[in-house]
Amino acid sequence: MIKFENVYKRYPGSKEALANVNLHLDKGEMAFLTGHSGAGKSTLLKLITLIERTTAGKLTVGGNQLDKVKSYSIPYIRRNIGIIFQDYQLLLDRTVFDNVALPLTISGFSKHEIRKRVSAALDKVGLLQFEKYLPVQLSGGEQQRVGIARAVVNKPAILLADEPTGSLDPELSKEIMSLFEQFNQVGVTVLIASHDLALINEMNKRIIRLEHGKVIS
Repeated sequence: MIKFENVYKRYPGSKEALANVNLHLDKGEMAFLTGHSGAGKSTLLKLITLIERTTAGKLTVGGNQLDKVKSYSIPYIRRNIGIIFQDYQLLLDRTVFDNVALPLTISGFSKHEIRKRVSAALDKVGLLQFEKYLPVQLSGGEQQRVGIARAVVNKPAILLADEPTGSLDPELSKEIMSLFEQFNQVGVTVLIASHDLALINEMNKRIIRLEHGKVIS
């Protein structure tokens, strides 16, 4: 499903953010990516979503070799990938419903299909009753759930999360991780970047450790 083969990423004027990364994530697998700040976790996720491009090496996601993907094809690749950010990245002047509906609206889904999918996604994360609220009316944990609903509303095969519990307390963090586990149980491939070792050790999933841009275990 996700395969890195001798992948390098170098930003202009800096040293390598990733160096000779070899990594294989099977379809339907759930794994954690950990390492110190600046280890390359966010960069690795950005390569999978084509926010950034590899400098060298081969990266295959869902059967597509990303270093060969043309710019005009990037939106089609991203439809199969949901991504959740630590800082939520919600539109503060839009309702919860509109925030979750955004990927479907961009993709041109009908109003009926949007209503059905958004309601199902919000119900899954326990926020259906808040669909008319603005993000500022919600707690941090609830805003993160909105971000998760938005990421899964397109029914992606892959779900990525970059420090999704970084600003949440331990109890809320466990709830969010439980949601990811539920999506994984229905076949979604899940990769989560996190520095919360205590929490991810409890999850009993594969842990990939990065150090200075290299996979060390």
